[in-house]
Amino acid sequence: MIPLLILGLLKQKQGSYGYELLALMEERHYKYIVNFTKGSFYYNLQQLEEKQYIKKVDQLDNTREKRNYIITELGDKEFEKLMFKYGSKTDYINLSFYAAMLFADEYKKEELTKLINIQIEQTQKKIFLLEQTLQHNETIPTYFKKMLENSRSHHLVNVQWFEGLLKDIGKEN
Repeated sequence: MIPLLILGLLKQKQGSYGYELLALMEERHYKYIVNFTKGSFYYNLQQLEEKQYIKKVDQLDNTREKRNYIITELGDKEFEKLMFKYGSKTDYINLSFYAAMLFADEYKKEELTKLINIQIEQTQKKIFLLEQTLQHNETIPTYFKKMLENSRSHHLVNVQWFEGLLKDIGKEN
């Protein structure tokens, strides 16, 4: 999925350099969509260049030469293909917490309570980051903003669900 993100960003900001694209991915919290590291980002950037989906254009900055990228005609076709591939795919929600919940009855209630509180804390941090991004970033494309709003709604529902689990555990004791 990283190639789609890189190609899409280049369509939005043609002529960006690698670090600029990586910074955008981090600033826009694309890690909620796909796990990536600096290394995996640059590996994918190199692969896109080798496949001639993008190409470097040298630009002189006042201080140094920068390697900026533009998307090629072949890259436009790959972007269209990846948009269909990922846009037509429906994935199941696959949270590792759900796997742990399968065996909640076999786990100590006090330890389960700790796990649920960890989930609440982590989810609240995600909500905070999403809200910060939504409130302080006017450059967010419209549909990405709608996606972030949807993600925030899901996280808010999850917090309610976690709190309900805690109440259920309290009733059992």
